[in-house]
Amino acid sequence: MSRGPGERGGVDFVGRRRELRGMMSQSRDSGSAPSGGGEELTDREYQVLEAVVRTYVETAEPAGSRTVARRHELGVSPATIRNTMSDLEAKGYLFHPHTSAGRIPTDTAYRLFVNRFVRPVPLSGSEQDQIAEELERLGGAGVERLVRRATRALGLLSQELGVAAAPRLDTATLERLDLVRLSSTKVLLVAEIQSGVVRTLYVDLNSEVPEDTLVALARVLNERLAGLTLAEIRESVSERLRNAATDPVADEILNIFVQSGTELFEPSGSSDESSIHLGHASVLASKPEFTSGERLKGLLKLTERRDLLAAVLGDRPHPGGGGLQITIGGENSHEELQDFTLVTAEYRLGSLKGVIGVIGPTRMPYEKVIAIVDYTSSMVNRILE
Repeated sequence: MSRGPGERGGVDFVGRRRELRGMMSQSRDSGSAPSGGGEELTDREYQVLEAVVRTYVETAEPAGSRTVARRHELGVSPATIRNTMSDLEAKGYLFHPHTSAGRIPTDTAYRLFVNRFVRPVPLSGSEQDQIAEELERLGGAGVERLVRRATRALGLLSQELGVAAAPRLDTATLERLDLVRLSSTKVLLVAEIQSGVVRTLYVDLNSEVPEDTLVALARVLNERLAGLTLAEIRESVSERLRNAATDPVADEILNIFVQSGTELFEPSGSSDESSIHLGHASVLASKPEFTSGERLKGLLKLTERRDLLAAVLGDRPHPGGGGLQITIGGENSHEELQDFTLVTAEYRLGSLKGVIGVIGPTRMPYEKVIAIVDYTSSMVNRILE
């Protein structure tokens, strides 16, 4: 039976990485110098570290000195590379999963690699067209559908797990309420929310409703609710609509509105698990990291923890008011995410903010993934403008 990098030689690479991460944490807690990232590297160490990271990302196999020498023109012998790799291991940038294996980058190595060596790379014309066509053919479709399609496009093109959180609407204001008469006993309530968000509530009545009743009731609803935030409406809708009905039919509509209409004003934002959109986990499941049954189970469990993803994305800062944010392995505070990298960007719906990006193993082609997330978020913003 073939083995993935997490099983080679019977050694759990991810388990070793967690063990090393724990040792580094204990070192920091005890007041001693951290095991990685605290020492300046020599030019050769930087050169070899970059080569090791690129080799491991490309092959998913622990990088040996001969492999590194063969794949990268470093101008030094395999023996020199091997000695430099030993120094990098001592400094916490590489670890040795097995005595006969090569080295694997630690989270610290990936962070240095991203900060020092990753440069923007343009997407090919065909890749840009693939994203643009996926999004622009939606035409005037709603925001939710646009973000869902963008998440899917991100995952398929990057071969990572696409993820997005809808904008949090708690602070959004209600702009207008309309009551549309569908038949003599059926009414559609339409709520227009800040930044173009539209929600509807279907009301089936026991009595016929005259058109003039709907006009009068819509006027009252707008007078009492329009201009308030969704949070304010949820907290005070019963009080604000007290004695608003002028006849029994209007009273029936208002009762239904108060009892079930609060769903119109739910934030449905990045703290709400129902607002999380995920791509297909199968693109990650096929990666060597997840050939182990336990690791695959961990991945599937993560996709079920939408509450966790909602909390993480909802509190996620983005530099420069919308720039890319990259958190690698142990930089993620939640244990369920500490074997993963998150690459995300903000998108805007007027003054409201959502988050879109990918989740993947720490071994990922960072330049390509960053370019895809950046371009996709830019396309989403352009369409929403």
